[in-house]
Amino acid sequence: MNENMMHENTIHENTIIDLSVNIAGIRLKNPVIAASGTFGNGKEYSQIFDTSKLGAICTIGLTMPPRDGNTGIRIWETPSGLLNSIGLENPGIPSFIENDLPFLKNLGPAIIANLSGSSSDEYIQGAILLNESSVDMVELNISCPNVREGGMAFGLDAGTAAALTAAVRRVCTNKPLIVKLSPNAPSIFAVALACVRAGADGLSLVNTIRAMAIDTVNRKPVFDNITAGLSGPAIKPIALRMVWDLYKGLNDENIKIPVIGMGGISNANDALEYLMAGASAVQVGTASFLDPFSMLNIIDDIQSFMETNNIQNLAEISIRG
Repeated sequence: MNENMMHENTIHENTIIDLSVNIAGIRLKNPVIAASGTFGNGKEYSQIFDTSKLGAICTIGLTMPPRDGNTGIRIWETPSGLLNSIGLENPGIPSFIENDLPFLKNLGPAIIANLSGSSSDEYIQGAILLNESSVDMVELNISCPNVREGGMAFGLDAGTAAALTAAVRRVCTNKPLIVKLSPNAPSIFAVALACVRAGADGLSLVNTIRAMAIDTVNRKPVFDNITAGLSGPAIKPIALRMVWDLYKGLNDENIKIPVIGMGGISNANDALEYLMAGASAVQVGTASFLDPFSMLNIIDDIQSFMETNNIQNLAEISIRG
């Protein structure tokens, strides 16, 4: 073994890998977050693997009153992706806080409450309760395409998004506020900038892309709600480009806030692409349906990538220009 090889091995062996990230003042042990709507409230997955290894868990979409969700078919597989029309089925925020949150807190990762609603008043009332709860962060969902009222309607226009963000910010004083953006907005950057100026502590993107499927045998739309949300590998190049555009745009405005990227992440290479595009953390959703251990594999493989490349912390991961 020559002197250069010995030196390289010494660096590799002595490299201390730090996977932790700071999201609006909340430390996550690693950048991998279970995405909203794909992890339930943790009870099923906690029976399969050690969920304490995750960076954070984002809850199902929570509304003030309980919701039964949409009728009819709600999941439909499509090439390289998944269509869903769940419709924010959830037990309601008061029930969640009393019955589900204590279990989630015991799992170990940070807990991000995904706040949804049909009206500004409903969002505000939900934010008041979550603000006094033990959740670590609130993710303001203004981008769900699978409900007839509210949801994505708040996230398509910059003015509407800013007004709702400001209203929730006024009552959400104890928790970092992350706003979840829609890829269906005419200008996702305009919406993002408006939300930041209205008080958002961070941004997450993208939610599912509005799509549909047709049952050709019966000659009718597959979903009762007609349209649904497309997720999975099919949307990754689009979502990745949006994260890159947003990150560069925020830098041009000299705005430094965390961006959480999501959309089609199936493995560590996908996650690394998002991190290199400017994301501080990533959410993994659809991949967990195919392989429940996908998030743990992503965490392990990111660490291996950092060890191989003598990278000590995630801040050092970026595109080489």
